[in-house]
Amino acid sequence: MRRPVALRLLAAVATAAAGGTIAVVLPMLEASAAVGSATGYATQNGGTRGGAGGTTVRASTGTAIHTALCNRASSSTPIIIEVTGTINHGNTTKVSGDSCNTAADKIELKEISNVTILGVGNAVFDQLGIHIRDSSNIIIQNVTVRNVKKSGSPTSNGGDAIGMESTVRNVWVDHVTLEASGGESEGFDGLFDMKDNTQYVTLSYSILRNSGRGGLIGSSESDTANGFVTFHHNLYSNIDSRTPLLRGGIAHIYNNSYVQLIESGINSRAGARAKVENNYFKNSKDVLGTFYTDQRGTWQTAGNILDNVTWSAAGSDSFPAGPAMASTTTVSIPYSYSLDGASCTPSIVSSTAGANTGIKTSNGNCSATQPPTQNPTTPPTNPTTPPTTGPTTPPTTGPTNPPTGTNLSLSAGADGSSKASGTSYGNVRDGNTSTYWGPNGSTGYVSVKWSAATSVSRVNIVQASGGGSITAWRVLNGDTGAVLASGSGSPSAISFASTSAKKITFDITGASGTPRIAELQTYAS
Repeated sequence: MRRPVALRLLAAVATAAAGGTIAVVLPMLEASAAVGSATGYATQNGGTRGGAGGTTVRASTGTAIHTALCNRASSSTPIIIEVTGTINHGNTTKVSGDSCNTAADKIELKEISNVTILGVGNAVFDQLGIHIRDSSNIIIQNVTVRNVKKSGSPTSNGGDAIGMESTVRNVWVDHVTLEASGGESEGFDGLFDMKDNTQYVTLSYSILRNSGRGGLIGSSESDTANGFVTFHHNLYSNIDSRTPLLRGGIAHIYNNSYVQLIESGINSRAGARAKVENNYFKNSKDVLGTFYTDQRGTWQTAGNILDNVTWSAAGSDSFPAGPAMASTTTVSIPYSYSLDGASCTPSIVSSTAGANTGIKTSNGNCSATQPPTQNPTTPPTNPTTPPTTGPTTPPTTGPTNPPTGTNLSLSAGADGSSKASGTSYGNVRDGNTSTYWGPNGSTGYVSVKWSAATSVSRVNIVQASGGGSITAWRVLNGDTGAVLASGSGSPSAISFASTSAKKITFDITGASGTPRIAELQTYAS
């Protein structure tokens, strides 16, 4: 159990009045899911594109954000919501609709997919957090979230500035500023929390400061189905602990600048594995290890710099990695990335991290680069409703030349993205072509999975009649997110290089209407 300690705050963050806001019309970025492209683990499992290709709307209140979500044709229709001004309790209400599930006391991204929240100008969520539930393919960029409380006045969404839980996949949070004015005793909780099966997340070029808790991955020692999270080029300043706290799973932590970690820093617990490289730790204590538990985690370290870092003695529930910070495991990273030198990390992070810094990034040579040039367009003033497209001629029910051999899916489990009402993930591996799974919208993914790695080189997609036609698809290694095969048009028998994996995913990236997948069959050859 973590022991309470006194907080030492560098500065309190001023809060805005909870009244109405004035919408400011600013030049609008060219319609895109975000400036730049996702990095780190958010590039895996099919990638993170947010609302790319969707309608762009502008919102200056929380109610307008919810309205934009609810006015979509479906819960998966892509949308880019450009946010201006200050979003707070006074201008945020619950909005209802078939494509949303919102709330009055938070920005609620629940049971949805394919959404970008992009700050334009000085976009601030004041005492009002952003929460992501049962959702996938979400981008949040260039916003400030401050002073979100879990207790006291006003009470808001459990206290997390940005929180994710309950089967969340593929989230990229970039160039944001997350800050509080105290710790748990003052009513604040985590700045960036993930729990209850959240995977494939990247936090990049962001500032987290003046809080008791930076963030966690896993809410308890038994909540270990989270992971595949990347933290790079972030500034953690004046944080008590949890930078992050990792329970189970894998985290890649590189080129971050840590200043004044008061109690502890990266806390790897409960079998977690962290790759920690080229970070700069300054004026801090116990920056890496297992703390406040006897259930230990592991780490692989390289290239880090310790500048005035102190270490406590090991105990029954404290296992600091220092002063040597020797590696205790190895972690293989499935994506490419460029490391800045640890010595220049504070300067490159200082010039790139946080909201309203121009969305500059590092080129891997300790220099900041400007984002791609964006062409101004005329900003829309109200959310619009994209046209709906009904199902076309039903697809055929199966391929003409299915693979031979044993269908490995018959002995597998299944999961996936949000499903259409009345359907089940298990229908794709039950051998019954009269039952089917369908996404909650026109796009989504379904997986078959085994308890041990299984060799697969062919899949067979059997579609049920009466659904929308698939226009684009991918087959993914569900363990790493690697694309094994992709194509356009109605899929059938699909071959690829033999792959050993615990999970194979069929990802529908385009369709007219809602497709119906009767069977996702898998074969060794």
